[in-house]
Amino acid sequence: MSGANGNSDACGCDSGHGSGSALTVEQAHERVAASIRPVCGHETVAVRSALGRVLAADVVSSLNIPPNTNAAMDGYAFRGADLDSDGCAELALVGTAWAGHPLERSIGPGECARIMTGAPVPKGADSVVMQERTTGAGERIRIEGAAAGDNVRAAGEDIAPGELALAAGTLVRPAELGVLASLGLTEVPVLRRPRVAVFATGDELFEPGQPLKSGGLYDSNRYTVWGMLTRLGMEIDDRGHLPDDRSAVEASLLAAAAENDAVITTGGVSVGEADHVGAVVREQGDVGFWQLRMKPGRPLNFGHFGDAMFFGLPGNPVSAMVTFYQFVQPALRRLAGAPYRVPAALRARAGCDFPKRPGRTEFQRAVLAQAADGTPSVAHTGHQGSGRLTSMARANCFVVIPADSAGFAEGEWVDVQPFEGLV
Repeated sequence: MSGANGNSDACGCDSGHGSGSALTVEQAHERVAASIRPVCGHETVAVRSALGRVLAADVVSSLNIPPNTNAAMDGYAFRGADLDSDGCAELALVGTAWAGHPLERSIGPGECARIMTGAPVPKGADSVVMQERTTGAGERIRIEGAAAGDNVRAAGEDIAPGELALAAGTLVRPAELGVLASLGLTEVPVLRRPRVAVFATGDELFEPGQPLKSGGLYDSNRYTVWGMLTRLGMEIDDRGHLPDDRSAVEASLLAAAAENDAVITTGGVSVGEADHVGAVVREQGDVGFWQLRMKPGRPLNFGHFGDAMFFGLPGNPVSAMVTFYQFVQPALRRLAGAPYRVPAALRARAGCDFPKRPGRTEFQRAVLAQAADGTPSVAHTGHQGSGRLTSMARANCFVVIPADSAGFAEGEWVDVQPFEGLV
């Protein structure tokens, strides 16, 4: 059996890579980050299509953002020089400035204009007082407790002409999308999406919908990996199943590496007789590491196979997802042109005990919620076996327990990686 979707995290040891030389999670991140170069080639896409893509060139502003000095809130535009020492003034109302319909006259001494949020500040005025600090009606307005320069957004205070708005290599999220639109752009150059081949290994695997034979199981790993790749915006080349046949594995991997920027397999990365993936990539590729001091996910192949980056993930469903989130995701983001970033963690109070034996960094599945006192609280999803994919489905975060830790007791503060921060 290849180990795909199996029930053990145990693996043999490659020559010279016994348990004593297993890498820490931190060492593995360093090796992965140091070996990746972003893809070459770019394309120009419509601004909305740039969401989730990486900018291929600097975006320099050709105009002021905001274009005009404007009001930060509803109120009255006036000259700061008209205020007395207490911040008060009584002024003549001479008109109204609306967003999109500026007041076409200047504000002189002793005058003010009604103004709406976003409306250009009329010439002569340099301040806006919020409506709540005014009294009066008709043609006379009294201001109290104001200050010169209040509530005014200067033209170009966000972005000025000639200023770098977004640098090449920036991942376009919703905020960046808005920046591009604010500059009046309709299209933007982005790096091409990495093309990633995906395999699952083993004769025991069946596609959902097929009759399940004795000793077989339905493939879940290709579906979870497909989902994670889709949310990353990768171009996916789903290559199906690799059989337990050495020549077929070799031919399939060579073809996939020639046509893709990265190749991901699940299962078959140990040293069993049917674990052909690991054997092929060790002989014909450049494997970066073999065992990690982490749980789940101890066996992991990383390196290059041909010109493609290669990740051989464990076959256990949870192990495959944990290693993907921890290493494959930041690696693919770097391949796509964004920086390599280790998954970020926040602090939460343990809502239950998190037992652990010292020796390996553990990623325990858990649910993060808000306790009655308003603090973040986290509790595990039960049995942490690496074959229990439902433990991932019930969870919304990992609790990260350091290698030298003996676990945490209820009430202690722990490091948490929310899943939504991992995608």
